[in-house]
This record gives sequence, C-alpha cells and structure tokens, in this order.
Amino acid sequence: MTVAAQFEIEYLQYLRPDGTLLGKLPAAAADAKTLLPLFKQMLYVRTFDTKSIALQRTGKLGTYAACLGHEATHVGIGASMRPEDVFAPSYREYGAQFMRGVKPREVLMYWGGDERGNDFSGPKHDYSWCVPIATQCLHAAGAALAFKLRKEPRVAVTCCGDGGSSKTDTYAAINSAGAYALPFVQCIINNGWAISVPRSAQTGAKTLAQKGIAGGLHCLQVDGNDLIAVLEGMRRAMERARSGEGGSVIEFMTYRLHDHTTADDARRYRGEQEVKDAWEREPVTRLRTYLVARKLWDETQEKAWLEECGKLIDVEIDAYLETPVQPVEAMFDYLYGDMPPDVREQRAAAIALEKRP
Repeated sequence: MTVAAQFEIEYLQYLRPDGTLLGKLPAAAADAKTLLPLFKQMLYVRTFDTKSIALQRTGKLGTYAACLGHEATHVGIGASMRPEDVFAPSYREYGAQFMRGVKPREVLMYWGGDERGNDFSGPKHDYSWCVPIATQCLHAAGAALAFKLRKEPRVAVTCCGDGGSSKTDTYAAINSAGAYALPFVQCIINNGWAISVPRSAQTGAKTLAQKGIAGGLHCLQVDGNDLIAVLEGMRRAMERARSGEGGSVIEFMTYRLHDHTTADDARRYRGEQEVKDAWEREPVTRLRTYLVARKLWDETQEKAWLEECGKLIDVEIDAYLETPVQPVEAMFDYLYGDMPPDVREQRAAAIALEKRP
C-alpha cells in the first residue's frame, strides 16, 4: 500500500495533576520564580470570577460566563502575546485580556448590558467580546492577512471552545491561514462541554487539534491545566508565526468547573462524579503544589494575596456600579450614520416611555 501522507499530534504536559514534574522543563520555566506572577494572576482571575457570579446572583449583573477552571489556559495565552499582536476572544477569556490591560470594571460593564465595556483598555487593535460562536476566528485570520501583506512581525491569536471548533467559521479561518501561510494561532479551548453538548457528540475526530491538519497548519494538543505546558505550546506557535513559518492550531485540554453561564444549570446534563474528578485536575491547585514544594509560596502568602485581590476587585466593582447609566436613546444612536425612519420612530417611542410617571 502506498501512503500519501501521515500525521501525528504531539501532546504537551510538564506538571502532573498532583503538581509533580513529568519530565524535563522547557528553558523558559527552568526558574520556577518566573511562574509566581502568573500564578498570582490566576488567583486574581479566580477571585474576580467568584465575585462576578455573586454580583449576578444578587441582581447587579446580567448573565455572566464564568471562567472557573480555565485560569492557566487564559493567563498563559495572554502572557505569550506582545502588545502589538491582535487578540480576538470569544466571551470567556478574561485572564488573557487582563494580561493585555483590560480592566475588570470593563468586563462587568459589558455583562451588565453596557456596550461601553467593549471600548476597553489595552491594545485598541484587539477585538471586542464575541458572543456569536466562532465568528471571531475569521476576524483574526483577516488581521493575520493584513500583517503578512504589510510585512509586520505581528501575530493574530483567537480562541474558541470545543463547540466552536465545529463551526464553519473556524474551518474557514484555518483554511485561510494555511492557504496564505498567515501568522495566525487558533486556540481551541476544550472544556468538555458546548453548553449541554459533550465533546463526544461534537465530532468523530480523536483530537480537536487535528482539525488544523486539513488546512496545513501545525497542530498541537496541550494540557490546559498545566501553565508550563500552555506557555511552551504558545511559545512554539508564536515563534513559528512570527518567523514566517505559518499558523498553528492548539487544543488546550481543560474543564468547565462552573455552569456554561449563570443562565445555565449544568447539573441537568452532567454527573456529579465527573465534576468532582475534574477538580482533582484543576490548574490552581496543581501549580500551587509545585510552587510550595520549591518553597516559593506558602499559606501565609496566599492568604495575604487573596485579601489584596479582594480589595483590588472591590474597587473595580464599585467603579462599575457607580458608572452612570446611559440614556435609553443610546441603544439607537450608534447603529447608523443616517438613522432610518423606522428606527428614528422607535427611538422617539423609547424616549417617550422613559418619561412615564
């Protein structure tokens, strides 16, 4: 039999779930001290997530998409990018965005129904949150094409979930990146569930990373709960892209420890034991164990830092709650350069309703 081509998907992992080393560390992580700021950022993100859910439960925030369990993947992605790169997120990658200068108050404004949250701090060339599934992947591919045409050493990075990887938008972005050898990194964050649809029902592919093979991209699967593996996987992909070697697809294996959003109840479709088992693999405990074993972190430090995180995030929450609400006509005023007559009528009706006694 003649074989036309063969492929394989490498899997990256350096820290076992119990926090012990699996093998030789990459050069960038040889000094464990370099991981401390990122571990602290993971704790900060988890504190933000907890407080955001509490805000929603008390009626002070709209539907919110939690990121519990994704901290290593998100922080690692953000830490691997340069300011001049472009990030096209979905609606959950707060850890990556915080690394790029987005303020927590802006995340809260967005989920509070105020579109001014999308005019966030950080690089102005980054894309806004994208709730339509996977359309952001095409935006990133377009940005990557612009970088190549301009001969700019910049990379476009985008994220989608395991469910989003089944969308034609993702495939089109991957195909474009391969056809034009673009500086593009497609992060597929496999958290096990596309709302209530399990990974097993999404696709017959053995990995989600291999979806990039048909597009001619470099493909890699990474333990997304291992910060070291996330950083190394991203380093490889970013260096390939920046040096003109083309794009990559990285599948980050993690787990959604919370409901899909605060409008969801995951108990209706997944078992208690599955979630309990996932807590044994989660990223914060894993990295904490590793750092404590090297005497770089302890309970006293963590208690003090969590207290500081709470204070910092409370400042952001207060800023969000104290932001004046926009007038009702704001929802109409920024849709069109020349407002159509029917929209103008709706605007007038909304203003009139606001003036009811």
